[in-house]
Amino acid sequence: MPFRDIAVGRPEEATHPDALRAALAEFISTLIFVFAGSGSGMAFNKLTDNGSTTPAGLVAASLAHGFALFVAVSVGANISGGHVNPAVTFGAFVGGNITLLRGILYWIAQLLGSTVACLLLKFATSGLTVPAFGLSSGVGVWNAFVFEIVMTFGLVYTVWRLRWSLNEPSCFIWSCLG
Repeated sequence: MPFRDIAVGRPEEATHPDALRAALAEFISTLIFVFAGSGSGMAFNKLTDNGSTTPAGLVAASLAHGFALFVAVSVGANISGGHVNPAVTFGAFVGGNITLLRGILYWIAQLLGSTVACLLLKFATSGLTVPAFGLSSGVGVWNAFVFEIVMTFGLVYTVWRLRWSLNEPSCFIWSCLG
C-alpha cells in the first residue's frame, strides 16, 4: 500500500451531500448495532436474573451481535461502506479508500450513533443500566490491551480482505461479516 493513496480531502468534502449521506448511514448503522447488541444482552440479563455470563448467555450475546452486525453492515454497505466500527474506518483511511475528512465524519457519526443507542436503551428500558465491558478477574490491563489489538487487527483485516481487496463483494461476503 503506497502512502500516495492516503488523502486528507478538501474542506468542501465535509459538507458534500454524498459525504453527509454516508455519515448518516454510519450513524444509523452504528445505532442499530449497539441498540440490538446491547439491548439483547440487557434483555437476556433481565430474563435470567443476571445470568448473562452463563454459556447460554454468551451464545445469545454472540448471536445477537452477529445478526446486528449483519443488519448494520447491510444497511450502510452501498452508501458508506458499512464500516460501523471506527477501527474499520481507520483501516479504510490508511488503505486509501476514504479521505481523512470523510473518516472524521464517519467517526463522529459512529460515536454519536452509539451514544444515541445507549440513551434510547436507557429510555426504552425505564432506566436500566446499559452494560459496559470490564476485565475479568486475573486479566490485567496489558493482557486486555494486547487482546484488543489482536482482535481489532483481525476485524480490520477481515473487512479489508472481504470489502476492498475484492472487486465486487457479493451478498454472501457481507453475510460472512456478521
